[in-house]
Amino acid sequence: MRAYVYNQPRELDPGQFADYLDLSRTAVLSIDMHRGHLDDSPDCPCPAPRARDVVAPIDDFHDQVRALGGRIVHIKSVLREGGADDIGGIPAAWRRTFPLHVGPIPNADAHAIEGSPWTEWVTRVEPGDLKVENKRRLSAFYPTDLDFLLRNQRIETVVLDGGFTDCCVLNTAFDANNRNYCVIVLQDLVRGTDEPLEQAALAMVSLHLGLVMTSADLLAVWRQRALNPSNENLS
Repeated sequence: MRAYVYNQPRELDPGQFADYLDLSRTAVLSIDMHRGHLDDSPDCPCPAPRARDVVAPIDDFHDQVRALGGRIVHIKSVLREGGADDIGGIPAAWRRTFPLHVGPIPNADAHAIEGSPWTEWVTRVEPGDLKVENKRRLSAFYPTDLDFLLRNQRIETVVLDGGFTDCCVLNTAFDANNRNYCVIVLQDLVRGTDEPLEQAALAMVSLHLGLVMTSADLLAVWRQRALNPSNENLS
């Protein structure tokens, strides 16, 4: 089984990670793939242009997961109208710190406001998929009901795709690990602020939080296990 340790490919013993690889106990968490990050418009309130190229690959991966009987949870940031969760109260730190790097963000106050077009999904959401639509800070677990939803579905492993690798994906990976979920981050289906931060975040995941794999490698493992359910040590 191939995974990435400190951004280097390694062949690992799948038996050592058998609990990570049970699709029946797994949910794919797709984070913040909405117009507020992905719209190709000067009005986009928190643009993540590097993530636009993973929209189609994420949709394809999700289709393959559904075909195998896996579960998809789409998660997005949504703030109350009027900004009581953020700019109308204690603003999220990124609103002051991120522009120090990228420069002013003209429409930032509109980011994730309930009822706005910026909260519309860009990746495809199918009937039967699950949704968590009240993420208000960097982690998909805070202050949402994601943990309740996963435990009620008897989920033990979470597979993360979406953005940003060094922000919401990394925070979600930390929170999932701290709640004793097995964590897998898909190297090819996440995007960071820039490549150095993306690689740094993936390295941290691989050393402290769980597995970093490609979607193709993970799908191959799941398919092998489906064909040989009695043998969990297939590579």
